[in-house]
Amino acid sequence: MTINFERLKANINELAQIGKQEDGGIYRMAFTPKEYEARAWLENQLCQGNIDCHWDGALNIIGRIADDKNEKQPAILIGSHIDTVPNAGALDGALGVLVGLECLTRIKEEKLTTKFPLELLAFSDEEGRFGGMFGSRAVSGQLNPGILEESIDLDGQALVDVLKDLGHDPYQALDASRPNETVKCYLELHIEQGPVLDVEDLSVGIVSDITGLFKWQVQLTGAANHAGTTPMDLRKDAFMGLADFAHEIPRIIDENGSEASRLTVGNATLYPGSANTVPGKVEFSIDARDVNPEVLKELKTACRKTLSAIARRRGLQFDFTEVSVIEPVACDDHIQKSIEKQAKKLNQRYKIMPSGAAHDAQMMAKIAPIGMIFVPSKNGISHSPHEWTDWHHIEQGANLMLNTLIELSQND
Repeated sequence: MTINFERLKANINELAQIGKQEDGGIYRMAFTPKEYEARAWLENQLCQGNIDCHWDGALNIIGRIADDKNEKQPAILIGSHIDTVPNAGALDGALGVLVGLECLTRIKEEKLTTKFPLELLAFSDEEGRFGGMFGSRAVSGQLNPGILEESIDLDGQALVDVLKDLGHDPYQALDASRPNETVKCYLELHIEQGPVLDVEDLSVGIVSDITGLFKWQVQLTGAANHAGTTPMDLRKDAFMGLADFAHEIPRIIDENGSEASRLTVGNATLYPGSANTVPGKVEFSIDARDVNPEVLKELKTACRKTLSAIARRRGLQFDFTEVSVIEPVACDDHIQKSIEKQAKKLNQRYKIMPSGAAHDAQMMAKIAPIGMIFVPSKNGISHSPHEWTDWHHIEQGANLMLNTLIELSQND
């Protein structure tokens, strides 16, 4: 079977207009008027396809196909998200939802018999206005009242207040949790958000693992002093501590990491920030990633030991706060093989590869086996108006998802 590519293409172009501004970027952040406009658009598409549609307590949009014979069976879920970061491109998240919509629509049109119900999920707030992956965390039972009450966006708006203003009881998000026995598996198609498939001229990627990560906010404190009168050997220069650590990153990965390891200092602030003052304090971030939880632990230990040693040598004080931790997950071997089998049938050039970015699938792995398909990102660009995937690669990825979904839905 093949998708209706012209319909999928039209849907991609239509949804991309919702929230688009003069700078070319899409601004469709979670729970904003433009995101609600996109929700209404998606609901209308589901209705046109005669697919039952409802919202759960976490404001996830759910489209469902079921019949009398399979109604009580666990469902096969396919999804992603339609919210965006500010100044976004057209495909991150949205492509996975639209491909899922097209798959369910084609199965409905062909009146295919499936052993399991099929559901499309458009998860709420994946991109992180209130922390990220809100909808998938809710479905997978990883929310609690404390998380709801502590979630605040960058403008200081509280999640509970925003949901109340929209007419929703925020605590109903806790009711969105799905028992494991109601979900057979979860599938997601996504742009790679990296350059590998594009550089290697491949059509699709079959995801083997999704990276875990930890994020730290680090503080090195020394002594601010005059840049002209303080001898170099008498300084407690906080910036030099950061510089030392930056030079140690390759060694840390060589000794404690793997080929999948990533270690990044993404932002730094010097205090007092004067050109003629030795920095007395520096605050900076560390983002560390790997697909192996044991490697992540080793990276964490190595970072802490390295920073402690630098602080002692430089006469600095070292403190850090662990901002977030996400555990890595492996994609299900059976689902991987099903995707690979269909890729071969479709004569597609593919690669089995890890994901260096986090996805809703990572949360869903708590309650069900997962599988992911990547399509290439031109020049590896994502979260940008320049984000794009060639149409023929989108078509191939969608056809691969459709045929994998059919196989999984017709076999025990």
